[in-house]
Amino acid sequence: MDIVSNFQKISNDINLVNKNITIIAVSKTFKIDQIMPLINFGHKHFGENKVQESLEKWMPELLNEKKIQLHMLGKLQSNKVDEAVRIFSYIHSLDNEKLALKLSAAEKKINKNLIYFIQVNIASEPQKSGIEINCADDFIKFCVNDLKLNVGGLMCLPPINADPVPYFKKLNLIGKKNNLKDLSMGMSQDYLQAINFGATYLRIGSNIFGDRS
Repeated sequence: MDIVSNFQKISNDINLVNKNITIIAVSKTFKIDQIMPLINFGHKHFGENKVQESLEKWMPELLNEKKIQLHMLGKLQSNKVDEAVRIFSYIHSLDNEKLALKLSAAEKKINKNLIYFIQVNIASEPQKSGIEINCADDFIKFCVNDLKLNVGGLMCLPPINADPVPYFKKLNLIGKKNNLKDLSMGMSQDYLQAINFGATYLRIGSNIFGDRS
C-alpha cells in the first residue's frame, strides 16, 4: 500500500473544498518504519492514542529533526500527564477539571504550552469520554480563564453507525458560542461531511495507512 499516494489523494480532495485544513495522520499501532514514507514526504501532523506507545515509537531526535507535531487523540490518564506534555504538541481529549489542573501544572514544570481541544460527549453516550454538552460552556471558561490553557477548539466522536451530520452541527454551534475557531472532527469515513460543518482538523487513519491488523 502506498501511503503517500493515499495521503495525496485525500489532500487533493480536501483542497477542492477548503485549503485551511490540517490532516492528522492517525498512526496509532503502526510502526515507525511504516510511517517514515509519509514523514519523508514532509507531513508533520500525526495522531496517537497511547502515551506509552508514543514514547517508545517517536524518538526525540526524529520529532525535532522533522518538526513533527504529535497529537494525543485517546483518553489521557492523569498518571500519564507529565509524559504526555513532554512528547505531544496537541491534546484532543481534555474533558475534566482534574485533568485540566494536572496539565496546567505539568506545562509549568517544563515551560511548554500545548494546544488543547476539549472533548465533548456530543451524544451523551455513557461509554464515551467527553464533557457533557450542558457543562461545556463552564468547562471551557475554566480552562481558558482560570487555568490560562491554550484551548484551540473542540473535539467530538459521533455515535458509530449514525449519521454524523447532526453531531457535527452541534459541535460547530458550541464552538461558535464560545469563540473557538478550531474543530477536531471527521475521520476516514466522514471527513468531507465534517469539513462542511467547520472541521479544521481531520483525524484520518485507515484511508492513509490501511486497516489495522
